[in-house]
Amino acid sequence: MSERLTFVLNGERVDLQDFSPTETLLSFLRNQRALTGSKEGCAEGDCGACTVIIGELENGQISYRSVNACIAFLPMLHGRLVITIEGVAGPQGQLHPVQQAIIDHHGSQCGFCTPGFVMSLYALHLGGEQADRAAINNAFSGNLCRCTGYGPLISAAEQALVQETPDWEAARQRKNSQLLDGLVPDKAVSFSSHGGRWDMPVELEELARLCEQAPRATLVAGASDIGLWVTKQMKSLPHLIDVTRVSELRKIEVEETLIRIGAAVRYSEAHEIIAEHFPDFGELMRRIGGGQVRNTGTLGANIANGSPIGDTPPVLIALAAMLVLRCGSKTRTIALEDYFIAYGQQDRSSGEFIEAIEIPRLENPEQLKCYKLSKRFDQDISSLCGCFNIKIEQGVVVEARIAYGGMAGIPARARQVETALIGKPWNRATIATAQAAYGDDFAPLDDVRGASEYRLLAARNLLLKLYMESDTPLSQTRLVGRGSTFA
Repeated sequence: MSERLTFVLNGERVDLQDFSPTETLLSFLRNQRALTGSKEGCAEGDCGACTVIIGELENGQISYRSVNACIAFLPMLHGRLVITIEGVAGPQGQLHPVQQAIIDHHGSQCGFCTPGFVMSLYALHLGGEQADRAAINNAFSGNLCRCTGYGPLISAAEQALVQETPDWEAARQRKNSQLLDGLVPDKAVSFSSHGGRWDMPVELEELARLCEQAPRATLVAGASDIGLWVTKQMKSLPHLIDVTRVSELRKIEVEETLIRIGAAVRYSEAHEIIAEHFPDFGELMRRIGGGQVRNTGTLGANIANGSPIGDTPPVLIALAAMLVLRCGSKTRTIALEDYFIAYGQQDRSSGEFIEAIEIPRLENPEQLKCYKLSKRFDQDISSLCGCFNIKIEQGVVVEARIAYGGMAGIPARARQVETALIGKPWNRATIATAQAAYGDDFAPLDDVRGASEYRLLAARNLLLKLYMESDTPLSQTRLVGRGSTFA
């Protein structure tokens, strides 16, 4: 029996029963509610023109995050709050400080991208963020502007983020808290309509049972990849299982020797702890998609889809991370590097899913270095990604784990390179010998993101860059102020 989908939209409760489980939020807003301020620019979560805000009631307070409406499916809204550009102004049409700041600084020209920028900045304001340039840049990393330029928008953000919350805004959010109270699902729900089904378990045992009963169902977390299956590939997904409401999959546990991250933890939720314990990993995570993608995408899904250019598998392999896989009541733990078998093939049996990722802690977090090469610095897919976990004692390499994405059909170790380093002095001659070993480890393919020769040369040069940075002030080898993964 299908249940009713209930959420709050711009201060009004919405109840739906007749809808397709794979209808996007953007389609619903524009076609069903005539809320056309949110634009479709790319339909793949890349341009930010469709940005809206999702709010969730947590411990009596609403937490807000910007998301891409173009790849968010309607059932993901159950028990949540949605704010669109039409819901930003005050009840009497008063401009919000964010809107006024963009006007004051001439931050809009053609206007197509403007609603998305407003919503990203509004999310910062709702979260009480200070006017910090790094926070502003991160917030705008998921929004593209083709005509105005970012200078006026950054100036507008600096003005808006020091403005106090208007009384009418505070009152509106109190009302939203009241509307959400009682809507947060505390039991499993299922939506069936238009030939599709969406299951939303809240307990780990329920999820395991569903996966056993329907092993061909598609597991969905943030839909940052699966959303494109619908919007770009026009795939029919008859049965989806939402893993994001399972509390056991949303936990982060920091133990003495390892960090355990549930498969449904969002990037934005994991970032602070990851950055604290692995600074370069934290910077790499900050460059995954834009803020909207990091607010929905999860570490577990990035691994599960098996992409050879996923950003997190190389660094996790370099860290010797383990995967906890579950099927029914049974779990097994495997090395992450063994999970990837061949392109499109992973070591996951029918009905089995990723429960958690276990990452060993390092005595010296600075020994992990990560480099991502992409055509754009922010919000772009890797041409290749190289991660190095190298331990040096008294000038000699005693341990080395090196992993790359974008160099093969799967994320993979550079084992011959590691062998060429271990036991050798950390000097330029050893680096040269190790660079020659890359051809034994990898035979990269040519594609739109890079030629084989480019990838092989770049991979070798990343090792050289690592060596140079170990003996040279970072200010001379890295782009100051843009983070350590610039290469």
